[in-house]
Amino acid sequence: MQTTEKWGIFEVSVNGPREGNPFTEQKLQAVFTGKNERVEVTGFYDGEGIYRVRFMPSFEGEYTYELSGSFPEASGSGSFTVTAPSANNHGPMRVANQYHFAYEDTTPYYSVGTTCYAWAHQPEKIHQQTLEELDKGYFNKMRFCVFPKHYIHNFRDPETFPYEGTPVDNSGLSEETFTYQVDFTGNHWDFTRFNPEHFRRIERCIEELMDRGIEADLIIMHPYDRWGFSCMTPEQDDLYWHYVISRFAAYRNVWWSLANEYDLLFRKKPADWERYAKILCENDPYNHLRSVHNCMAFYDHSRPWITHCSLQRQDLYRHVEFTDEYRTRWGKPIVWDEISYEGNIDMGWGNISGQELTRRFWEASLRGGYAGHGETFLDPEHDILWWSHGGELHGDSPARIEFLHKVMSETPGHGLKRGEGSFDETVGVPDGVDFIPGGGYEIHYYGFGRPSFRDFVKPDGQWKAEIIDTWEMTVTDAGVHTGKFRISLPGKEYMAVRLTRVR
Repeated sequence: MQTTEKWGIFEVSVNGPREGNPFTEQKLQAVFTGKNERVEVTGFYDGEGIYRVRFMPSFEGEYTYELSGSFPEASGSGSFTVTAPSANNHGPMRVANQYHFAYEDTTPYYSVGTTCYAWAHQPEKIHQQTLEELDKGYFNKMRFCVFPKHYIHNFRDPETFPYEGTPVDNSGLSEETFTYQVDFTGNHWDFTRFNPEHFRRIERCIEELMDRGIEADLIIMHPYDRWGFSCMTPEQDDLYWHYVISRFAAYRNVWWSLANEYDLLFRKKPADWERYAKILCENDPYNHLRSVHNCMAFYDHSRPWITHCSLQRQDLYRHVEFTDEYRTRWGKPIVWDEISYEGNIDMGWGNISGQELTRRFWEASLRGGYAGHGETFLDPEHDILWWSHGGELHGDSPARIEFLHKVMSETPGHGLKRGEGSFDETVGVPDGVDFIPGGGYEIHYYGFGRPSFRDFVKPDGQWKAEIIDTWEMTVTDAGVHTGKFRISLPGKEYMAVRLTRVR
């Protein structure tokens, strides 16, 4: 009997018609039934007469399936066994404790993401370089696009296109000619016929990230386009959404981002975004995380279909400092997916220092939110920037972000919230539950302040003090104290003190 592991993928493929347009004229469905669940899923055409349907089981044990569809081969049945999940398989991501995340098996998850918008569309050499960097363990989430991207430092054609057809000749295109209002008339696409090879590339990326314990935050739509994918008709959009969901939903590490900078897709109206969300909610049987990302105007994150807030800063100077306010406003996890990038390009969103990006990560985390990384260092020879292509990392922040993740993973429970403290510090405490009898876990962060000492008053119990150098990535034991005590500090930026009640 066939087997798959819990939260793995069980796939059934059948041969069927090639003539006509299989993407629109043929259907394949399946019902998967186990002792504890019954799930209906829609299949998809994968080219060359092959139709597939995928399922992610949520329980161990025996399952059966029944196929149905519009052609004779789309009928049949079978059975398989679901085994225990492997060691690094914790299931799909869920919201936990209202403002945080955990895998379905309740393992806490602290998001430290990165962005490589067009990674899936790069030559093999760059693809492999990206995987080598990811293998260093800096990040546990990656944002990337299903559609190819047209924007500064990224004017080359992708390796594949999502539809059958011919793209416009872009020879001579340069940054000086870039505009949001691109002329799409030179493109010739059949928006009813997908190019399966393109979507297999996306699946490969999802699988490679899954193997590394990295969540795949899929950006389904975006405005950076010279091919016409951002201005399809509602019928074409809906067909695309159904195809994407049927191909990708069974992967446990998928997150859905309806768009990157939705408010720059000028031809889309609020009703369009709500329609896409309805399609997603009705056709994703696994209820993966869902968000929509802004450029200027925040989406209405109070909408019930949104599971977490995917935010870009709206102010040059203040951004993650609003985490507390936005948690209160929307009552959902706050994920700062774009807070400027470490780099040196001429754009203000892409030339902050590694120290500043690391500081923003710490501020977001201690206020009960999560932050995302990006890197935009100029590459005059090859013009390969991590933020778009992947490739090699050059900045100082990734190792510091990994260190922050280690500190976060030592936090009791499922995440932090902002605690009480002085005006010149950010204090993080466990969110929601008194995890240690009598209380007793605090991280005091001083950011760009440079105190040479700090006084604390703890009349109850004994407290272990540790000095955290968030830049040098060190934790130094500062003894056990009670009552009023002073912790000496080196008088440098980016320091923190962690207090843990031990008795």
